Amino acid sequence: MIVDRRLYRNLDWTLIAGILALCLVGLSMIYSTTYDSATGNVGPQVLRQVWALGIGLVALVVCFAIDYRAVSTRAAMIYGVFVVFLVYTLFFGVERNGAKRWIDLGIFNLQVSEFGRIVVTLTLGALYAGLRRTSRRLGDWLVGALIVGVPFILIARQPDLGMAVTLLPVMFALMVFAGLRLRFLLAIGVVGMLLTPVAWIYALEDYQRTRVASFLDPEKDPRGAGYQQIQARITVGSGGLSGKGFLQGTQSQYNFLPVAHNDFIFSVLAEEQGFLGVLTVLGLYLFVIMRSIDAARLANDRVGMFLVVGITAGFVFQVIYNVTMSAGLAPVKGLTLPLMSYGGSSMIATLMGFGLILNVRMRRFTN
Repeated sequence: MIVDRRLYRNLDWTLIAGILALCLVGLSMIYSTTYDSATGNVGPQVLRQVWALGIGLVALVVCFAIDYRAVSTRAAMIYGVFVVFLVYTLFFGVERNGAKRWIDLGIFNLQVSEFGRIVVTLTLGALYAGLRRTSRRLGDWLVGALIVGVPFILIARQPDLGMAVTLLPVMFALMVFAGLRLRFLLAIGVVGMLLTPVAWIYALEDYQRTRVASFLDPEKDPRGAGYQQIQARITVGSGGLSGKGFLQGTQSQYNFLPVAHNDFIFSVLAEEQGFLGVLTVLGLYLFVIMRSIDAARLANDRVGMFLVVGITAGFVFQVIYNVTMSAGLAPVKGLTLPLMSYGGSSMIATLMGFGLILNVRMRRFTN
């Protein structure tokens, strides 16, 4: 059902303001990283990101305009369509650097995996919210693991292990809120650690093992596998307290830092705006996260609570990983910084997620 105008008074405008502030900071950083001082022109990424932001805001409005409970009842259908698109991507997707992660839609390439966190949240939320009791049977957890496992494997085979891993925080967060005892979660962690040597040999590709090795010792191959790690650390450290200023970052302006407008946008922020700029942006992220958590607290049903918890968990994981990666404190993975990095699919998917969070908060007084 389309939103009743009377519900607009319950819309969280402060959350919207925080989201837009992060998007604008991201646009300014993309502008800076693609700016050519010789010609005075900027790269096409800026205009593309503006279009993605516009489409994303429309998607955000649609996602809070339709009752989230109506969306939840169609979770199984949405999940099925999502899996079909992932399979299609594996066979017919656009291939770049040996990876098939995109579907060519003519005007732009869609990265379907970016929407995985929303789909998994909807599906698991509908499953666990539908139980009349606190779920503690082994079968409940196995079904949840299967729901996550199918897209996890399909995304990992693109290959995009980093994006696949972002589904796990969503799964564990929802399972814990559904009643998974912490000792079982600890047991899963112990088993995962014990299986690490097996995964290292049989599950990881050569380039993935190289990334981990370069993270542990980037100086071993400073011009090859360790290059990004080293340059990211230099970029963050060179900003000092107040930064070098907008368009003055030497690491990004002279292309020492690869894909600065995408994976390492936070490093550019640290160089140009310094420690004070980093604190400001991290404060904005913290504000957005806390407002989202508050929406989960205010949700008037389990469906809404699960929806907000899952989306927020995926968002928090991606922010933390990208920030630590940009500072050289985590292995390099192709994970964007939500709302700031260049990437149309990432922007649209993230804004859709926040549309659902706004949806839950807005309808907290409805039956």
